[in-house]
Amino acid sequence: MSGLGQLPAVVAFGGGHGLYASLSALRRVTDRLTAVVTVADDGGSSGRLRQELGCLPPGDLRMALAALCGDDQLGRRWASVLQSRFSSNGPLGGHAIGNLLIAGLWQQLDDPVAGLDMVGDLLHTRGRVLPMSSVPLQIEADVVGLDPLAPDEICTLAGQATVAKTRAMVQAIRLVPEDPPAHPEVLAAIHQADAIVLGPGSWFTSVIPHLLVPQLRDAILSTSARRILVLNIAAAEETDGFSASRHIELLAEHAPLLRLDVVLADSRFAESDRHLEPFAASLGAEVVIADVGVHDGSARHDPNRLAAAYSELLH
Repeated sequence: MSGLGQLPAVVAFGGGHGLYASLSALRRVTDRLTAVVTVADDGGSSGRLRQELGCLPPGDLRMALAALCGDDQLGRRWASVLQSRFSSNGPLGGHAIGNLLIAGLWQQLDDPVAGLDMVGDLLHTRGRVLPMSSVPLQIEADVVGLDPLAPDEICTLAGQATVAKTRAMVQAIRLVPEDPPAHPEVLAAIHQADAIVLGPGSWFTSVIPHLLVPQLRDAILSTSARRILVLNIAAAEETDGFSASRHIELLAEHAPLLRLDVVLADSRFAESDRHLEPFAASLGAEVVIADVGVHDGSARHDPNRLAAAYSELLH
């Protein structure tokens, strides 16, 4: 636990744009950060590298590293390079430069964490980025409404990219393999944390998967750290039409023993949901409602407003 005058140690779970937003805010509050990233992406550049090289999908890991880049000119420049993509009609077209760098380091070092740490050194990152599992994972989902002729029939979809884009209603997800190894350094980080942050992000493909890795789930359940759930600004894509309270219910359905301390929700998403407080209370959590979104009409967190909310919760 943090000592007198020491900044809090925080572990943030997620993937993609949701984790990027969370890290962009948390870095304003503490530099004792560990990002734990999902490794089930099978689309785009990450999916191509995963299929060709058999490696972990690097894309969400790359984004987390970029979010934690140093405040100096060199760190920001390297982050920009990592995020940029090749523009061509050839085999390199669409690949993020950072994905190729990370995959190349993994091939050279044969150690995913060592490769991520090397990129972190280049970016002068405020914290570390770790994969949630040592092996690439696949997401399977049970959905209804896939077949318009049989709207109540439960169908199975496989693959993160497929699940993320489906217009059917996702009922539940699982991982393949179902008992993947959590990375040991992730478990150590949770043990040493003062707080853990779950969400925001794509609920079925970036948030819930962390609760489906048995060792990771057990560490989250047993930690003495403060457990903070950050809801999205609005229901979209995978959970389109779902209320804020339904998001919490989904977590409980996938991890029945889960307990939380705080549910942080944007005022626009939470204000009309009369079930939010009782659902949160059933997991042991209080609801904190704050204005944490951008004001341009889009469903995105504002890094400064989210940082202010984190500061209140972490100190």
